[in-house]
Amino acid sequence: MTEAVYNVLFLCTGNSTRSIIAEAIMNRIGQGKFKAFSAGSTPKGRVNPRTIALLKQLNHDTGIARSKSWDEFAGLDAPEMDFVFTVCDNAAGEVCPVWPGQPMSAHWGVPDPKAANGTEAEINLALMDTYRMLNNRISIFTSLPIASLDRLSLQKHLDVIGTQTDKVDS
Repeated sequence: MTEAVYNVLFLCTGNSTRSIIAEAIMNRIGQGKFKAFSAGSTPKGRVNPRTIALLKQLNHDTGIARSKSWDEFAGLDAPEMDFVFTVCDNAAGEVCPVWPGQPMSAHWGVPDPKAANGTEAEINLALMDTYRMLNNRISIFTSLPIASLDRLSLQKHLDVIGTQTDKVDS
């Protein structure tokens, strides 16, 4: 008997950094159990070059990374999503399309690394911090016993994951 593969959509406004990173992480960590996608409400039309460089440096597949509209996932011919996560605060406040299949959703907002100022090293550190936060949350999510949780319990877990502070103790 084969286990179900859960479709997960990560949303951000521009679909150029955070949602792209989350898609790459989920497709690696959740391989065989999860299939990730990403989209934006107002996509930039291109993926942030720093994002591509970071994902390549960490040996992620960047061939599927493209900035696209969430409309691609709201149509009848789109893959049916099981989960939809917003990873930026702007997207969380927007009115989303009605997703086929009524997926479970949660807000997992992380700071926008594109807002980082400073030296090249400081900007890269902000991007790496975003990667780390998303990696932590996705790792927790993929370890949940999804098939054995009722919908209400699962929703509580999804919401708690989104409130993780992701602070590193010094």
